[in-house]
Amino acid sequence: MVWIPPKSPFNLIQESLWENPWQLLVACIFCNQTKRVCAEPILWDFFEKYPTPECAASADIDELIEMLSPLGLQKRRAYTLIRFSREFVEKEWKLPRDLYGIGKYGTDAWQIFCQGSWQEVSPSDHALNDYHRFLEERSHA
Repeated sequence: MVWIPPKSPFNLIQESLWENPWQLLVACIFCNQTKRVCAEPILWDFFEKYPTPECAASADIDELIEMLSPLGLQKRRAYTLIRFSREFVEKEWKLPRDLYGIGKYGTDAWQIFCQGSWQEVSPSDHALNDYHRFLEERSHA
């Protein structure tokens, strides 16, 4: 059976990106140390300009830095997005944490939304915790 994460009252961005693991993980990079309300509009612009990991891996770093400047940490984010996208395509990886720029938050989001293995995750991010609790309550209903 294919896992389809149920819609929650929290409307997390991951709920709309679960079918594309690269996009879901990019969203995690965008939301790291940034409020979703600031990150989301630029995220959709990013996906429009770089719709695939191959496109993002070959992005012009200066253009990307300019695009990301409203978020802060734009040089680091630009470098991370390019290297992460390259590794996503080229590296043999099992878990997202094997990829540059992806830590516990991204790996937890991937396990919950892309893999459906939410029971194996103990998220530390408040939004993922809310969704995890939502899933637990649904499973006991």
